[in-house]
Amino acid sequence: MSETKRIGLIIGREWSWPQAFINEVNSREAGVIAEFVELGGTFMGELCPYTVIFDRISHEIPYYRVYVKYAAIQGCYVINNPFTASADDRFFGIALLHTLNVHVPRTVVLPNKGVEAESVPESFRNLKYPMDWDGIINYVGVPAILKDSRAGISRRSYWVRDVASLIQCYDESDTATMVLQQIIESDIHIHCFVIGREHVLAIRYDKEAARYKEHEPFQGLDPSLEPRMLRAARIISQAFAYDVNMVEFVVKDGEPYVINATYPTPDLDVNRMAATHFNWCVQKMADFAIDIALNPRPQLTGYAWQKLLEEYGREA
Repeated sequence: MSETKRIGLIIGREWSWPQAFINEVNSREAGVIAEFVELGGTFMGELCPYTVIFDRISHEIPYYRVYVKYAAIQGCYVINNPFTASADDRFFGIALLHTLNVHVPRTVVLPNKGVEAESVPESFRNLKYPMDWDGIINYVGVPAILKDSRAGISRRSYWVRDVASLIQCYDESDTATMVLQQIIESDIHIHCFVIGREHVLAIRYDKEAARYKEHEPFQGLDPSLEPRMLRAARIISQAFAYDVNMVEFVVKDGEPYVINATYPTPDLDVNRMAATHFNWCVQKMADFAIDIALNPRPQLTGYAWQKLLEEYGREA
């Protein structure tokens, strides 16, 4: 009798998606069970009991990020790849798309207001002072949004209307690395959820109500927009090697703009989206995770230390 495979979930404040996912996986009786991961300190040499880990919170909890990287070197498939996620930031994503001639908002990444490490004035010899606040505002334009550069972090954002408000908000940013981004003013917000780097669900987002709409997301728009946006969302997710991602678009003057290229831990709340949309996400994520558990495949490629594991790991 084959061994039951285990899928572990590492989660944060969310409630509806984790239990729905666990119920979906376990109800299929596919030789795979899903459960919450329990951690209380990790010993070197401790075996990871999971074939797959769904990581939804390590971008906020450093110990969890250390653990999932440890699990990955043991062959556990982590969704999403923690090494890729550790290197991700909003400025890089937008800059990459700009280089590829995708419509994106004008964006500037700013030096940190503060740093966590002990430092001396000589540590900042490469920084210009004072910063050209007028030049920054003139480039980005107003209104603009000042937000955390880390992908998947939705907190700590500020509405900027002029130089004075930018400086005030910047002074409150503490040690976070912030990006100032042009606001593309539009009533048409479309979020594309991408599962398994292939399956895409587009949903219209109502920013005023802070929830997703149930009707057809491309209703009233140029028919050519749908295939263009679905293809772009798929390509972006493949480029970042994200098995779960959300690409955020707005449509302005008939053209789609990507305002967030990566959101590797998209908000999945049954109270904020239609049941059909929520269930699609749960089922597709269960499909993908079960397939990975039953048909293991390498996740980590291109790392020098991976080659060492392959060559010498069996001898240890």
